[in-house]
Amino acid sequence: MHRETPAHPGVLAPRLPSPLQEVADERFARRGVRLLLKRDDLIHPELPGNKWRKLTPNLRAATEGGHRTLLTFGGAYSNHLRATAAAGRLLGFRTVGVVRGDELADRPLNPSLARCAADGMRLLFVSRAEYRRRDDSAWTAELRARHGDFHLIPEGGSNALAVLGCTELGRELRGRTDVAAVACGTGGTLAGLAAGLAAPGAPARALGVPVLRGGFLGAEVARLQREAFGGRRGDWSLDDRFHCGGFARTTPELERFAADFTDRHGAVLADAAAGRAPGAYAGDVRTTPDGTGTGSGPAPVRLDRVYVAKLLFALRTLTDEGAFPAGSTVTAVITG
Repeated sequence: MHRETPAHPGVLAPRLPSPLQEVADERFARRGVRLLLKRDDLIHPELPGNKWRKLTPNLRAATEGGHRTLLTFGGAYSNHLRATAAAGRLLGFRTVGVVRGDELADRPLNPSLARCAADGMRLLFVSRAEYRRRDDSAWTAELRARHGDFHLIPEGGSNALAVLGCTELGRELRGRTDVAAVACGTGGTLAGLAAGLAAPGAPARALGVPVLRGGFLGAEVARLQREAFGGRRGDWSLDDRFHCGGFARTTPELERFAADFTDRHGAVLADAAAGRAPGAYAGDVRTTPDGTGTGSGPAPVRLDRVYVAKLLFALRTLTDEGAFPAGSTVTAVITG
């Protein structure tokens, strides 16, 4: 019997293209702006959103290179680590997760890391100083000496292969939006989204909303595009005002916005550390009539504060500031 491998992506049964939903919100409508949600969080129950688009090309490359072990990096609540561990279980890869923070080694595993371990991932806790060496080829060689041969996937899954995988997201939105916005951690999704959106006669632009402070993502997106395409592709920009102080940090204003958006649209607030809990569909978020949704309506948006709430808060603020001309369609990519 033929055994499916990552060279046959259908084994993971993705839901593509991901659904596109319209949100009826008067705060956007009174400015003449139409808000859509690109539900990449619904592509796969265990490899949601940009994790599916970014991991699949790397899984294929690992298989074609004869690698049976994946090694990658992440923090204590990394969705990327969880997705990699799940992919390993589903496809028969061994997985090693290098986790930032050696102090965690003697503590009970949080739900995110416990899920990684349950999926068979070997967790390697390292100091923050060691973790900063994750792009150091000498340290990579040390890891190979300790753990054997592996296919290396960078933090967040962002490399040239991942960027190429994310171009399809942009292609799915061509002709359907004027602006496609995404929350950014490592920049790979934005790099691919912008390239995929670019098409003659379809001047859509991509907007990135960094969820980390530091102002470094512009250079990183440019680097990723150079590695993937040889140079800059598409019309993209970043707005660094909405990280709320750093990764996974929040503010009272963001909390009020998230609660209000939930009340208006039935979205479910789910802290990334709590596993993105599902909730009831509210009915005012509806599938657009382009064939990408389902008759009963997709599942509710999981409004976590790490990515989704910051993205939607940024779009509401920019709308209030008049950043989008009347008649614009703005799409928030829900990456899961």
